[in-house]
Amino acid sequence: MPFLGIGVHVMVALFFAIHALRTGQPMYWLFILFSFPLLGSIAYFAVIYLPNSRLEYGAKKAVAVAAKALDPTRELREAQAAFDYTPTVQHQMRFAAALLELGRAEEAADNYEACLKGPFLTDSVIRFGAARAFVECGRYVQAIGHLTAIRETDPEFRSEQLAILLARAYAGAGDNTAASNEFANALAQFGSFETRVHYAIWAIRNDDLETATRLKLEIDDSMKRWNRHTRTLNKPLLKLLYDTYAARNK
Repeated sequence: MPFLGIGVHVMVALFFAIHALRTGQPMYWLFILFSFPLLGSIAYFAVIYLPNSRLEYGAKKAVAVAAKALDPTRELREAQAAFDYTPTVQHQMRFAAALLELGRAEEAADNYEACLKGPFLTDSVIRFGAARAFVECGRYVQAIGHLTAIRETDPEFRSEQLAILLARAYAGAGDNTAASNEFANALAQFGSFETRVHYAIWAIRNDDLETATRLKLEIDDSMKRWNRHTRTLNKPLLKLLYDTYAARNK
């Protein structure tokens, strides 16, 4: 039995040694792992392996979600306090983002607009935040203006997210031809789950059942290969899609 115990320690150390080599960790970890198999493995797990693992990411995300559920306005209070104390553009952007997160899109839009001045007049990050807020509060023409300006001056900036948001803005403004073209181009270029969901939602709302059905089949096929983490990550988008289907079938 003692021999088995020593063997397990060495096997664990060997596992971490392979991980260290594959991830480019400093070579002294190999000395620590094989000189002190048990203690070295514990140290490597705590210092290197755990902070970069999905387990750590999942735990942090769970804590963040729980904290947000218990105190949903905490970020807004902290952002407003920071802006009140030091009214910089960066602090006002954080305040605007917190407002938008809580569904106060009109206030968020006003704060983003207030940031667009001086050297920040054409800042892509601020413009994109403003466009998001404008879409959420129904100011679609202003959103289109910011998004098309970003695309002209900074074409690599969040290209997929921008395309989806621009398509939604066109749809909100009543230009369904432009919305359809934007969604179709985004799908051809990126082919992501997020693009398919938003395109499907637009198609459902506009009674384009052929497109909606095709996209739904592609979404269902993609979901067959998901793990639990991917399913959890995409849960809000799936809920939005299913709610849209349910509303149309009433």
